[in-house]
Amino acid sequence: MQLTDTTTIPPQVMTRTVGNEMVILDLASGTYFGLDPVGARIWALMGEGRTLAEICDQMLEEYEVTREALEADALRLAGELEAQGLIRVRSDS
Repeated sequence: MQLTDTTTIPPQVMTRTVGNEMVILDLASGTYFGLDPVGARIWALMGEGRTLAEICDQMLEEYEVTREALEADALRLAGELEAQGLIRVRSDS
């Protein structure tokens, strides 16, 4: 996975906010995943069809974090979500 990749959310994947967390549920498989507020923001930006690099650019404007830490976290989260079938990754490179 690369920062130039974009993600899509399959139609059978639903989200709900519970307290200050977001719960993602794949209705087809029953897989669910919880996100804290920062993860939920990354998820929302993924839903806009942005590349992971564009997501990191936006997040840097909103949070005090280093680019390196943010990129590592975004790539890790995207990898976990893809492994669970909760997003699809399209490589443009």
